[in-house]
Amino acid sequence: MTVKHRRPLFSARPGRRARMAGIAAVAAVAATAVAPLAASAGEAAPGPRPGPKPAPAPAAQKVGEVRYDLGGKAFTPPAPYKGRTELAAVVHYPKDLGRGKHPLIVMQHGLWHTCADAKAQAGLKAAEKALAEAEKAGDEAEVARLQKLVEKAADPLWSWPCRDKVAPLPSSSGYDYLARTLARQGFVVVSMGANGINATSGGQAPSVYRARAALINRHLELWRQLSLGKGPLKGKLKDARTGKVSRAEFTGHVDLGRVGTLGHSMGGGGVMQHASDDRHASWPKGVKVKAALGLAPTATWDNEPVTKVPLAVLWGTCDQVNTGKYIDWNKNKNRAPLHGITLTGGNHNYVNTQWSPRSGQVGAKNDAVPARRPGYCLSQDGKEREHRGLNEATQRRITTAYTTAFFRRYLLDDTSADALLTGKRQLSYAPGTVGVEYVRAHRPG
Repeated sequence: MTVKHRRPLFSARPGRRARMAGIAAVAAVAATAVAPLAASAGEAAPGPRPGPKPAPAPAAQKVGEVRYDLGGKAFTPPAPYKGRTELAAVVHYPKDLGRGKHPLIVMQHGLWHTCADAKAQAGLKAAEKALAEAEKAGDEAEVARLQKLVEKAADPLWSWPCRDKVAPLPSSSGYDYLARTLARQGFVVVSMGANGINATSGGQAPSVYRARAALINRHLELWRQLSLGKGPLKGKLKDARTGKVSRAEFTGHVDLGRVGTLGHSMGGGGVMQHASDDRHASWPKGVKVKAALGLAPTATWDNEPVTKVPLAVLWGTCDQVNTGKYIDWNKNKNRAPLHGITLTGGNHNYVNTQWSPRSGQVGAKNDAVPARRPGYCLSQDGKEREHRGLNEATQRRITTAYTTAFFRRYLLDDTSADALLTGKRQLSYAPGTVGVEYVRAHRPG
């Protein structure tokens, strides 16, 4: 897949008490995301053998939020990638960290505008309108001139750092709804910024996913050190509400042996690169990725196999740039379970609140191709069938349900939602909307 510069990609089994606690936790999520599930959940998806006892995950945990920013150009991805990016993130966590070690989930957003420059956005819209009129009139000379103006008008939206008095576009906060829910379940959730990579991705398709995977490793190393009470993050976490140094103490409370990764769009491609079989040796010492989830992930350049880590891919039929092909590419040779989750009528942008129209954010839009009937979109499977489009709230509710079930399954060994993850059970509020392809771990011989 060729990445064009300045163009957004559309854009266990535990004991009875522990098991009952897990069911209760998933049922609590059900109030807003998942239909209640019975203790006997049908076919159990093969999962990891129980490791160190994780922290319990009561559904009613209060959530804290901190942020860190070590600099807008604090990280240089390895060559041949050219450019520097920020080391910044928003972190959601259970406020009660004194109950053992909590699994860590790291998130990465995709390719989108880097700067929330409303003035530049207005100029870009005007230039694009003029270009469309020139194209309609067939004026080739004017089209050529206006194409250059469109490119120039887009520059401020893709700069890094952003120009004076212009705030960075907070794509990393676009998954707060997911992070809060996961934190209530007992996970520490880190959503990293990748604006610097976005600004310099153009023309670097062969290396951009490796850069994204390297950024994931850098954040994991920061958290490995912090979990030991040292490193650059010590004393640098700030309370998201007050801006003051946070008193949250993560030392000894983050389990780097139970890590989950999640990426959206090109961030999903970065996660696939990071989880690929050939890349495990690059993970920081002591880090073990137990689950990887791609939300509408774009294809990595090298298409490296992901067969040793439980993998889920969630995508929508009206999404113009994602691919659900990761399941096809890795089935029959997978040594860990695969879950392909398809949302009928889902698009690309609604997964991230900052990219969605209701946010009012710069560049936010519904990226689905509209059908003739209002409220419908055209499927992007080559057949252009009309599917009823999911609204923002419903798409996120479904995404939250499957994301929570997936990470509870493979990071907490909770089997109570296996029927959902294998397609044996549907969400009560979205019957017929979600299709699941479940592939058991394949063990040759």
